Amino acid sequence: MRVPRRVSCSGYYHVVVKGDGRQAIFEDDADRRTFLRLAERCFAEAGISVIAWCLMENYVHLVLRDDADGLSAAMHRLETAYARHYNDRSGRVGHLFRERFMSSPIESDAYLLEAVRYVHNNPEKAGVCRAEEYPWSSYRAYATPGSACGLTVDTSVVLEMLGGEKNFVEFAAERGPRAYRPPSGKRLDESEARDVAEQVLGGTALAEVKALPVGRRNQLLRDLRAAGLSVRQVERLTGVGRNIVARA
Repeated sequence: MRVPRRVSCSGYYHVVVKGDGRQAIFEDDADRRTFLRLAERCFAEAGISVIAWCLMENYVHLVLRDDADGLSAAMHRLETAYARHYNDRSGRVGHLFRERFMSSPIESDAYLLEAVRYVHNNPEKAGVCRAEEYPWSSYRAYATPGSACGLTVDTSVVLEMLGGEKNFVEFAAERGPRAYRPPSGKRLDESEARDVAEQVLGGTALAEVKALPVGRRNQLLRDLRAAGLSVRQVERLTGVGRNIVARA
């Protein structure tokens, strides 16, 4: 039985598309250009803005803003159209993508910045090259405004938060542990939930959350939920009642 997709109150999502059985979904640059062309059309038709993207050999990361609740339909059209192209070109049959794309809501400015950084740093994480050297992501659109990057990207929100492209480059290059967990398609187990929660809270102890001012407390509760913790896990770890967690 499928778990219902979590809806973002902010409209922002981190979306991950993976090849079925980890198979490659791009054979060459022509495939990548076709995927981007189809994505441009499908997202524009659905009123979805692209905030960041990165194409790897067997998966795709996207940060999207969907104010009109068109994400599922747009992703279905994109996956169907690209799979048809790929199968026709390669002569293969069967599913190209995993049955369902993965997504997680992004509910805070800090988490949006971490998502964008995570997406752009995927090539380095995979041992390919540094973000600024990789041609198949939206990094150049941020680092050098006006540069073509294969897909229309709305850089305004992130650049405004960071204070311009120079600060973006510095932010993207920062190293160290990150309080960010991308969509994984599975629930966190209890030990993972505590580890992720401690990363998200930084210097704030779990036991201190319930005593914080309401605004700060609710922001941290949203960050914990955005990181993949269930309402029950947040309640158990922080001592904040589930109704408050759900309302936050």
